[in-house]
Amino acid sequence: MCPEAGGNRLRRFRAGHGDLWQNEAMSESIVFAQLDDGVASVTINRSSTRNALSLTVMEDLIDTLTEVADRTDVRAVILITAGHVFSSGHDLTEIRGADLETQQTTFDACARLMQLIQSIPQPVIAQVQGVATAAGCQLVATCDLAVAAESARFATPGVKIGLFCSTPMVALSRAVPEKQAMRMLLTGDFVTAEDALKFGLVSDVVADADLESATLELALKVASASSATVALGKAAFYEQRELPVADAYARMSQVMADNAVAADAQEGIDAFLTKREPQWQHRR
Repeated sequence: MCPEAGGNRLRRFRAGHGDLWQNEAMSESIVFAQLDDGVASVTINRSSTRNALSLTVMEDLIDTLTEVADRTDVRAVILITAGHVFSSGHDLTEIRGADLETQQTTFDACARLMQLIQSIPQPVIAQVQGVATAAGCQLVATCDLAVAAESARFATPGVKIGLFCSTPMVALSRAVPEKQAMRMLLTGDFVTAEDALKFGLVSDVVADADLESATLELALKVASASSATVALGKAAFYEQRELPVADAYARMSQVMADNAVAADAQEGIDAFLTKREPQWQHRR
């Protein structure tokens, strides 16, 4: 059955990983795939441009993730890009020579995309190969989790071409310590996957050959929990992060009390105390 959400419809076709879906209103820049046990992947399919975040790609990704957000059969999302480069950032061929209104449209779309990733109920896990630069690095920093291949590298090199990575800075400065963020922004130097792990830019680093399997394993672990609990926890994490400590405790006390009386929390507590496996209802 073809899933529907909003006013758009996803069409199915067959490929190596099973059922793939594309929005009929989209170009072929984004591919959605239903994988196993509540895990889905969203692939930026633009290897010819090093997966540059053109306006079209960003708008297509926004449309796809908006539809995914409403799907109860998807409990975790892996963000993948085609080819050997995760993402080279914004498409500079669109930025060169564009007027102010066009520039604003591009960066507004980028801001909407990054905020959407953190606002949908499903955790989004970046699967990072090659290099992730500028807005590509921003994309990694924005995802809830990120698994990087050992050979992956990260940079915010806009300063080298006279275009400071101001929007990437929003995500980067919230993911890594201040001095490390400033060093990346002011020098444009690459950092290794191991350094990215130390800084907190990524959550996991694995051998290149294990990247796909390790990312799927992590996604399956996330998807095995109650999706209602995970969605609540994800939203709460980003909400409390912006609050003063006293306000955060007050708000999270309310959240945790509401969580405690939810069906899946009571089921999980009872399962733990009676030494059995929980049977989640996944009610958001």
